[in-house]
Amino acid sequence: MSAVTEFSVHDIPFSHHGSWFGISPVLGQHSRADDLHLVSHRTGMHGVLRLVPVDPSTGQRIDATIRATPAVLSWEHAGGRVDLAYDTPDAVRLRGTGPGLRIEAAARELTPFTGAYFCPDASGGGYTFTAYETGRRYRITVLAGQVAEVFGAQALGAAERGLTVTGDPWEIAIEELSGVGAPYRAARDFEQVVRASADAFAGFVDAVAPWRRDDTPAAELACYVLWSATVAPEGFLGRPGVLMSKHWMDKVWSWDHCFNALALAPGAPELAWDQFSVMFDHQDPTGVLPDSVTHSEVLYNFVKPPIHGWALGALRRLLVGRLGRDELIEAYHRVARWTDFWLTCRRAPGDALPHYQHGNDSGWDNATTFDPERVVVTADLAAFLVLQLRELADLAAELGLADDSARWDGLATTTRNALLDELWTGDRFYTRGVHTGQKWSTDSLLDLMPIVLGEHLPGSVGTVLAERIAAHLTPHGLASELPASSHYRSDGYWRGPIWAPATMLVVDGLRRAGHGDLARRVSDRFRALCEASGFAENFDALTGEGLRDRAYTWTASVYLLLARAHVADHTPNS
Repeated sequence: MSAVTEFSVHDIPFSHHGSWFGISPVLGQHSRADDLHLVSHRTGMHGVLRLVPVDPSTGQRIDATIRATPAVLSWEHAGGRVDLAYDTPDAVRLRGTGPGLRIEAAARELTPFTGAYFCPDASGGGYTFTAYETGRRYRITVLAGQVAEVFGAQALGAAERGLTVTGDPWEIAIEELSGVGAPYRAARDFEQVVRASADAFAGFVDAVAPWRRDDTPAAELACYVLWSATVAPEGFLGRPGVLMSKHWMDKVWSWDHCFNALALAPGAPELAWDQFSVMFDHQDPTGVLPDSVTHSEVLYNFVKPPIHGWALGALRRLLVGRLGRDELIEAYHRVARWTDFWLTCRRAPGDALPHYQHGNDSGWDNATTFDPERVVVTADLAAFLVLQLRELADLAAELGLADDSARWDGLATTTRNALLDELWTGDRFYTRGVHTGQKWSTDSLLDLMPIVLGEHLPGSVGTVLAERIAAHLTPHGLASELPASSHYRSDGYWRGPIWAPATMLVVDGLRRAGHGDLARRVSDRFRALCEASGFAENFDALTGEGLRDRAYTWTASVYLLLARAHVADHTPNS
């Protein structure tokens, strides 16, 4: 099946597997430009170069239609076109017939020590922008045509700086360099560059989503979101990493990575294992995982929920026969230390159940569950921990660690019993303040997340949870806050919108709890939502509109996971 997906570069950046930069008009959470920019994600998100098609006779900006496929980005105009493709993850090639192209430093209000310093290379090595913000050089090499204008060379402060290239045709290369770099040499022509990029992406799609068909129409685009958001090992990322986005959410967070690992596992097992492992590379001596990791920072200010046991169990099933004993032993000890953190550092004296210290720790940052108090014992946390303890028990048994297996199994049982004894009232789970002992319930879907326990829940509890979950189901998916709630907000982050991770966890739990029909309804609606609205960070639960970051990898991953399961459910003898 040919990978010819077209997408809007206003929603999804044009980038390439392994690259730390993309081409996009999105310069920040609340910043969109009229023109496309080269946007780097080293040391944060920085628009570096502005790319402007111009009339070659006047040098004035022209309006062009922008089209993007995974292999090539184009500005189309009545007088011709400009095409851009990745030659390598660190270099793009641009070719124009008709319009010229002005390349200029992105920012204007500058000091002598911000923005990009521009000068020609006196040794004949092209033209270079040196960016303070990214710590990189951006070199332009003219391969065909001519430089019609150079402006702002050697200027400081707020001066405009850049060049205009014209010709019929003209062609240039733009490289992101960590040092000076050897002179650029074109090893292949432009058509070969495009074909190589198209082949690389097609191979990725065929590996990750070989099952795709007409009733999973967004599978190729979901694969592109993952493929293009993957960066090469650099900085604090010691492995290839799938960023949450090549917009402003350009980090890896300590639960997001699990969903990406699961989506990649069948077709890209090494990349999948890297995604699961990447946060554990920064595990501290207490066992805690960082909140987030990216190119130039590792943050430990918050944590994320312990879904890693759930994810590891699923990965072991997906990667059966592909994980060696050494890898399993390492994973076992890492998840064990992560579990010990919750049992030692996050249980108050005398408490059987762990607690969060802030909504951010849960991943549901501002959910109404945390309105009365922030330091709280919640049912979702206990449920995740039970699954993690059970996974440790199973893995320890497989590794021949019988005493460890018995200990984890006992802790799983006592934690599950404490969850039901302390927080279940017969019709709902409650949250308890650690310092006050007060209990409350809310209309947040977070209160219903113990459905993830699936077969480990008493049947009556699973049935009540399923009924309450169904009340959150809108025509587009599961609202994170009950729409009838006075706290519901259409763009309220975790106070209303539909989210991919909650959807995946609920669907999996419902299936394992014996509520397959409801699980299928939730899956069907979420897949249809993605097919209509793309892979946004979250979605308006009542209209289906994509919200916030519009190129979010865990959304793409959950679509792929649900689509793969849908195809399997509807394929005879699968």
